[in-house]
Amino acid sequence: MNIFERYLTLWVALCIVVGIALGHLMPGAFAVVAGAEVAKVNMPVAILIWLMIIPMLLKIDFGVLGEVKKHWRGVGVTLFINWAVKPFSMALLGTFFIGHVFASVLPAGQGPSYIAGLILLAAAPCTAMVFVWSNLVEGEPHYTLSQVALNDVLMVFLFAPLVGLLLGVASIAVPWATLLLSVVLYIVVPVVIAQLWRRALLQAGPGAFERTMQRLAPASLAALLATLVLLFGFQGEQILAQPMVIAILAVPILIQVYFNAGLAYVLSRYFGVAWCVAAPAALIGASNFFELAVAAAISLFGLNSGAALATVVGVLVEVPVMLSVVKIVKASRGWYEAGAGQAAAPVIEKEAQA
Repeated sequence: MNIFERYLTLWVALCIVVGIALGHLMPGAFAVVAGAEVAKVNMPVAILIWLMIIPMLLKIDFGVLGEVKKHWRGVGVTLFINWAVKPFSMALLGTFFIGHVFASVLPAGQGPSYIAGLILLAAAPCTAMVFVWSNLVEGEPHYTLSQVALNDVLMVFLFAPLVGLLLGVASIAVPWATLLLSVVLYIVVPVVIAQLWRRALLQAGPGAFERTMQRLAPASLAALLATLVLLFGFQGEQILAQPMVIAILAVPILIQVYFNAGLAYVLSRYFGVAWCVAAPAALIGASNFFELAVAAAISLFGLNSGAALATVVGVLVEVPVMLSVVKIVKASRGWYEAGAGQAAAPVIEKEAQA
């Protein structure tokens, strides 16, 4: 990671401060931005979200899905965590902490919206930052790329019904039209644009692709930070009135990150997955596609909603927490390899050499 990416949490924190200050000083300007909606989708934020997502999706080569079969056990563990454990565990954690433990100290009536934001955060597996995490643990690159590509495909079909199911279970009204519109706007359309653009760049030569990615990287991060300024500008008064809200929302997020990373890591060890696959599997299983979560929360519940705030807290928490998971995974490599299933040892060695 470059210096800017390494200290992303610091820049996020600064954007929170700037957003709150600007929202307090210029409420009229933020009200104008909030009113720029089409079918409940805020267009300025939608443009910023696209600037975040498309450069990341350009990195995805869907042609590597064939590589999945080489690491089927690691892929199976990650798919189980991403789609069968993480969204449901977050729904339980959110309901327990937000709906019960901390309900009395949270703003009245905002509990369901906070829970909805947490569910949106957990229902979207990370597709971009995991490349950074995998590189830091020297993960098997083909596994990481194929797993991310597979998650992108699955999100197109599973995100909306899974979120709809969990929001219904949490007794939250599901605006299906807006949810489906969010999936189209923030998954389907960006994926199509990114893949067409990627094909054109690669046809122009590898140099064209690399130059484009270098130019887009700063724009993607700038769009993320600009989105945070807007979000916290709308949330400013609520945050100043309830400064403990962010800390409370961070509790279920922290628990679910460590729980899902640990479960993926232990299951990989049990099934004899090579460490070079198990390490990124734990990280992919724990991280979230917060860009999509933020966009969906804004579309479904509005810019100044508790759901939008909950997803933004996920951005603030994820970077330092995932870096700590990287350190834990690397420090435990000896323990992992010493206990990996003996019956699977020949397969592990073959995978590590592949």
